Amino acid sequence: MNIKSLLLGSAAALIAVSGARAADAVVVAEPEPAEYVKICDVYGSGYFYIPGTETCLRIGGYVRYDIGGGDVGSFDGATSTDTEDGGSNDTWFKHARFSLKTWTGQETELGTLKTYTETRFNFQNNNRDSGAVGEVNAAGNGDTVSLNFAWIQLGGLRVGKDESAFNTFIGYAGNVIQDTLVPYGDFDTNVIQYYFDAGNGFSAVISLEEGAGDGTAGSYGVGTIDSYVPHVVGGVKYTQGWGAITGVVAYDSNYEEVAGKVRLDITPMQNLSLFIMAGYGTDDNLTDPTYAFPAGGRGFYKQWDGNWAVWGGGTYTINEKTSFNAQVSYDEGENLGVAANIAYDIVPGLTITAEVDYVNAGKIDEVDTLGSNHNWTGISAGDDDAIGGMLRFQRSF
Repeated sequence: MNIKSLLLGSAAALIAVSGARAADAVVVAEPEPAEYVKICDVYGSGYFYIPGTETCLRIGGYVRYDIGGGDVGSFDGATSTDTEDGGSNDTWFKHARFSLKTWTGQETELGTLKTYTETRFNFQNNNRDSGAVGEVNAAGNGDTVSLNFAWIQLGGLRVGKDESAFNTFIGYAGNVIQDTLVPYGDFDTNVIQYYFDAGNGFSAVISLEEGAGDGTAGSYGVGTIDSYVPHVVGGVKYTQGWGAITGVVAYDSNYEEVAGKVRLDITPMQNLSLFIMAGYGTDDNLTDPTYAFPAGGRGFYKQWDGNWAVWGGGTYTINEKTSFNAQVSYDEGENLGVAANIAYDIVPGLTITAEVDYVNAGKIDEVDTLGSNHNWTGISAGDDDAIGGMLRFQRSF
């Protein structure tokens, strides 16, 4: 046996041993493929599938910071008591908010199943004349967390916490911050609601509502229903390329009064949208001072002063980043509101808005007998008008 044969034999033996040991080695299982989040584009941008389900979820919201100054009655100003001499000082009205929103959607054999929630967290002082009553207008969190929306909808049927169809179906009164200098109806309520869309521009809604609030005697009626009988809202709308015409009517079950609004929206040119809205409501019981809870002429739906009111305004898009918004309002109680702002998108998702607001209460000097409240915005004693301004920063996501 020569050296070459010996080396070849040794190599063969080593390979055989190695192969035997390899056969006894532990086999490591292949890792399971990772389950990545899938985009859902059925309901618009921003949705994704919840892993393991057919439900699409979107998470969004905004962070906002408001700086207001001026008269209290403009909804922009504030006063506080001087810490040295106890007098009244004008001060800033500042308000920071974080709003968290969620949307879900899923297709079922009974139609689309949707939910929507919005929760708001606030830190602020208050838009009130604290200095006039010797109080410090303290900033803080306080009781400032609110559940603004939490509803479930299957097909056209919606139940849960929403805003009243008296406002949501017909639309808010313009793209201004202070759109309620002359109010057009309250908002927060639980609903059982059905929405119908014919697909040809015609739509309708019927809404059974609980209302909200316990009112302020002589200033504003009780909003929450006082029995099993709900408030009732109904509305119809016709929408085409030129705009829309909408009508809503509401029955206030507490005071047994009826209010209605009609609205016309038009788009005369691509960068200009205009609206005009008129409201009318009965108020015999709302102005009755003998009620256990006198409403001062203002209920959950007919919030304006007197029987009728009108609101008008529009938005003019100056360029892709800048828009001008304005609203003028007036009611039978001779309350005049004017609001105008410039909104500028600094970068996508970040908007700064500068607004000026003015209100005049024409009948503020009339004697208050609990039958009428002619000072909705809280104009300070001795004045009949108020002016102020607000600067808003908002990051939406």
